[in-house]
Amino acid sequence: MSEPDNNGIDVSPAGAKRTGQTDGESERPLADIDQMLHAPARLLIATHLYVVDAADAVFLQNMTGLTWGNLSSHLRKLEEAGYVAMEKSFSARKPKTAVALTDKGRAALRDYRAAMLRRLEPLDA
Repeated sequence: MSEPDNNGIDVSPAGAKRTGQTDGESERPLADIDQMLHAPARLLIATHLYVVDAADAVFLQNMTGLTWGNLSSHLRKLEEAGYVAMEKSFSARKPKTAVALTDKGRAALRDYRAAMLRRLEPLDA
């Protein structure tokens, strides 16, 4: 049930169900959303990598608009999760980092998309 607040506006309690929710969803509405990919910068990186076999870090930096430090930090987290593989090498004495989405990362991104579509589907009603 909702109770009026001080301004006479009805507010729902924190655990209230929304239309179309099951019992478990009211407690943790985004439980099926992969939090590793839900971070905007990591989602942006993963979506750019999904459509290519591999990309170098400079390409990702240009496409995402992230600073090198920010990109590096998010790539490290994605690598620790097993979502990306990185290969460092040198080309003409300059460091080069190639990044690829792993099979696990590709599956996680597909699952993330499906979970978000499920969460957003009730908005179409």
